[in-house]
Amino acid sequence: LTNPTHPMWVHFETFSIIQKPTYQCFAQPAQGLILALGQVVAGHPFWGVWLSVGLMCAAICWMLQGWLPARWALLGGLIAIMRYGTFTYWADSYTGGAMGALGGALVLGALPRIKRAPRVRNALLMGLGLAILATSRPYEGLVLSLPVAIALFAWLVGKQSPALRITSRSVVLPLCLVLAVLGMGISYYCWRVTGNPFELPYQAERQQYAVAPYMLWQPLRPEPVYHNDVVRRLYAQDEVRAYWFFGSWFGRIAKLYWIWEFFLGPALTLPFLTLTWVLPFGFSLRHISKRTRFLLFTLGLALLGLEAETFGSPHYISPSTGVILAVVLLAMRSTCRWRWRGRRSGLFLVRAIPLICVCLFVLRAVHGPLAGDKYHQNTWYQRRPESFGRAALLKKLEQLPGKQLVVVRYKPDHILFEEWVYNEADIDAAKVVWGREMSPAENQELIKYFSSRRVWLLEADEKPPRLFPYTSDNARMELPADVSN
Repeated sequence: LTNPTHPMWVHFETFSIIQKPTYQCFAQPAQGLILALGQVVAGHPFWGVWLSVGLMCAAICWMLQGWLPARWALLGGLIAIMRYGTFTYWADSYTGGAMGALGGALVLGALPRIKRAPRVRNALLMGLGLAILATSRPYEGLVLSLPVAIALFAWLVGKQSPALRITSRSVVLPLCLVLAVLGMGISYYCWRVTGNPFELPYQAERQQYAVAPYMLWQPLRPEPVYHNDVVRRLYAQDEVRAYWFFGSWFGRIAKLYWIWEFFLGPALTLPFLTLTWVLPFGFSLRHISKRTRFLLFTLGLALLGLEAETFGSPHYISPSTGVILAVVLLAMRSTCRWRWRGRRSGLFLVRAIPLICVCLFVLRAVHGPLAGDKYHQNTWYQRRPESFGRAALLKKLEQLPGKQLVVVRYKPDHILFEEWVYNEADIDAAKVVWGREMSPAENQELIKYFSSRRVWLLEADEKPPRLFPYTSDNARMELPADVSN
């Protein structure tokens, strides 16, 4: 489940990874598990990304079928494919997001099915969704699950619920068994990684490195001891600036804007704008069905939960993807009934929305550069900045005979996320090992440990990056032509 701390771990410190008490990714394991499945079954971890996205879109459609008529649920599933399943960083990178959306869709889709037919399979699907949320986005998953738990409990003790012996056997017992197994599994995982069954790897990472807290109401922590300037700049400078930014009203609005941009955009905002004409005069919450009020309350709670966090990105609120789509479809249904001077103008608008989505989808597929070149927050296009060269250089180094050690040197103005120092789980067995340049004595200790390897010095911030053999006097000999080219 984890890896031992390497003797030379100070050279390998990097973002999103803890080195102590064990060497492991700080994130919850769901994303890693689906990537590992892709690696084992199909030979490449990106198959896991595609699998997670496919499951997400299917689960969203299934979830919508529990809340809306079948044809509207199908439309929602198709929108999910075009909007979130392609040309987003959820589908085009390893960052994740689809697993959280999958878990949230299973939880929300199981709730109305349990109420209609309290069967074991529906309870197990809800438990599976809770397990995915707990192992992908635990905080946001908890925020989403709270209204579901309240609604389920109110139904169990209410008059419309079947006899207690039926719900206990078909709902409560299966759900409790799944949650018990989940709790034991997460506790065991935490114990192996952090040494404490109640301390998540993420908590260990924040404790060791972070100055900015996870929640905005928490105070800044004292600056810990850092072993290199790159890590210090991220945690003690960039994250602190983000803490003050997102604590301001402008930062909170910016966070909501990013969520709107990713999940809705102009096309899916259109039905909400038309509601200002569609809704009758004197409209109030009493005119909204209980189901719609529940979805709106759940979405509102999720947004409040996001605003309480120091950081924010679309994949943070991924568990609420199904809720967002459900609210969009409900607005479209209301718009669909709108008539203007006897004409079904609302139907025309509703039909135009998926047509717009299809046109944008085709535009992005055929003429990607025309759609823009922004960062990953945007949905209809997904072009990250050009690669800074690590993958290409790694491929060339792997073609050289023997094992390689690369000592990475940065300039003071190094761009933080152009990061070269990432290593495999078993560092000693890796073909190529990347280590940070530190003091001459520490560098010699690293080279001595990997004495059987060919040692290189990489000047990562040169344009292009320069790689040459590492010597005691740092003689800058160029690579052979077959590698440097």
